[in-house]
Amino acid sequence: MDLVSVLLIAVGLSMDAFAVAIGRGAVLPRAERARGALAMALAFGIFQALMPVAGWLLGSAFAEFIGGIDHWIAFLLLAGIGGRMIYEAAAGHEDTDRPALTLRVLLLLAVATSIDALAVGIGLRLADPATPILAAGLLIGVVTFGLSLAGGLLGSRLGERFGRAMEVVGGVVLIGIGLRILVTHLAG
Repeated sequence: MDLVSVLLIAVGLSMDAFAVAIGRGAVLPRAERARGALAMALAFGIFQALMPVAGWLLGSAFAEFIGGIDHWIAFLLLAGIGGRMIYEAAAGHEDTDRPALTLRVLLLLAVATSIDALAVGIGLRLADPATPILAAGLLIGVVTFGLSLAGGLLGSRLGERFGRAMEVVGGVVLIGIGLRILVTHLAG
């Protein structure tokens, strides 16, 4: 697979992580915004880089298993986190009460946004076994890192400006991404 194709795949895979970073960045406590944006970018970038390689290594044997449930896993993780964000906005948490970006939440978001990358790795193995998967994974990770960092910083700016309304919007965005993933897989 050529570089342009891998770059387009990287951008496509990064869009969910970018949107999640915006939504989650908007609700980070003020003191954690820069560190939180960087943490999301690192986690999302690392997972997006590793998942295609894992999919490549697992090949077609894993495709049948994960292909049947990947959309449900992503939907449940994103809907759960989004629902919690909406609940916390409705509960009226002040900036000092906002939940930190815990390692658990960070890992759940990273997994939820990178499941498609696992499927891409499987697809690349089946479609073009000559693809240099380590280089492709690295490119996907770097693109995801950059877009997620930008999304986290943009989200924190929006959170500063619009406050609690952005918590609700962020939660709705996460649920919407989960629904899109679910509907796309069920309709296809």
